[in-house]
Amino acid sequence: MKTQRTALSGPKQASDTLEPVTSRRVSVRPPKLRHHKPTGQGYVVLNGKYIFFGPYGDPEVTEQYHRTIAEWIANGRQPAKPAEEITINELLARFWVYAEGYYQDAEGNPTTEIGNLRVSLRHMCDIYGNTKAIEFGPRALKTVRQRMVDKGLCRNNINKCISRIKTLFKWATAEELLPGAVYHALITVPGLKKGRNGVRESEPVKPAPQEHVDAIEPYVSRQVWAMVQLQLLTAARSGEIVKMRPCDIDCNGQIWFYRPTEHKTAHHGHERKIFIGPKAQAVLRPFILRPAEAYCFSPAEAEAERRVAMHQNRKTYLSCGNVPGSNCKENPRRPKGNVYTVMAYRRAIERGIEAAFPPPEHLARQPGESKAKWQIRLTKKQKAELKAWHKRFHWHPHQLRHNAATFLRKEFGLETARIILGHRSAAITEVYAELDQQKALEAIVRVG
Repeated sequence: MKTQRTALSGPKQASDTLEPVTSRRVSVRPPKLRHHKPTGQGYVVLNGKYIFFGPYGDPEVTEQYHRTIAEWIANGRQPAKPAEEITINELLARFWVYAEGYYQDAEGNPTTEIGNLRVSLRHMCDIYGNTKAIEFGPRALKTVRQRMVDKGLCRNNINKCISRIKTLFKWATAEELLPGAVYHALITVPGLKKGRNGVRESEPVKPAPQEHVDAIEPYVSRQVWAMVQLQLLTAARSGEIVKMRPCDIDCNGQIWFYRPTEHKTAHHGHERKIFIGPKAQAVLRPFILRPAEAYCFSPAEAEAERRVAMHQNRKTYLSCGNVPGSNCKENPRRPKGNVYTVMAYRRAIERGIEAAFPPPEHLARQPGESKAKWQIRLTKKQKAELKAWHKRFHWHPHQLRHNAATFLRKEFGLETARIILGHRSAAITEVYAELDQQKALEAIVRVG
């Protein structure tokens, strides 16, 4: 029996789809109501199946035809199946059509939730893909959860994955694909509690050491370093910084205001306003001298500047070696775009850290050595030593928001930090801002 392939199975490929791939072109217009002359009935052909409604021309027949077509389109142009026959794979295929259309940003691009759903639902798909969806109950959900525990996922991540699986069945209930009892049984499974079940806990995000942040400046482009400084000065998120455009910045007045078109809580209807002070304005000013709709920080611009700098530092005579521009690929597999993604921004910082803090020689990758041979060469003890070195010096862009939050809370108080960070509640700000214990220690000294 040939199993159904979904976008959750196998490697991520652009050609992976959730609908069967056919050579025929699918018509956008729905099939018409036809007249079956031998019997005088009205009928329609859906997916090769004839559906008869009754006497042709009867208003009730026309109404039934339109209702059938509407349900067929809502079901992804597939015939409706009884709930008892729908498998997990088929349920995922229908849900994915909905998810790809729902989880989109203002420009129609998929949001990060699509990737989160893919990872979360794949655990269930691998174990229960051919199981009837109506038979998936709390015991099966706990089995999927235990699989995540065995794979080493942390408790918070597991709870989020289980919540997304419940979202799938909630959607199926709303679409009347499954009875409500299936979803209501799944929501009785509680989330994993801290300190129980022997599940690994994630480490809290701490501010990055300022000396480690300053050390990467000579090893990153001016675009990346400007984004790092803006995060420290404005407490903005990485996704908000990389998407900055001149048209989104109000430069009138002593303080500039940046209103990103996309931000974390936009789908809740919340407005996000980022304050840009004099220091941040000085950092940003060279990057807003461009068309209003263009992004301030461009990887293509950074790559062009890098090549110019390489040419200026060239030691080989121009009459020898490569001619400028001759060693560039005409159609690179990953061409430089006009806007940074959050992952590209993070990778640029990681490369700067590796250049600023190279590992000891016996742990470093040797020139000409492949990554596979490098991993084989390192012993188990050396791998642990390399991991400890990475943990000591590496940091990521999200930590810069924690740096800014901690400074704002220490200097101006919790409420000011909450407003600048754009939080609706001060309890969320406390997660980002490290407590300033110095004032507490001074108070204890005075009290005795």
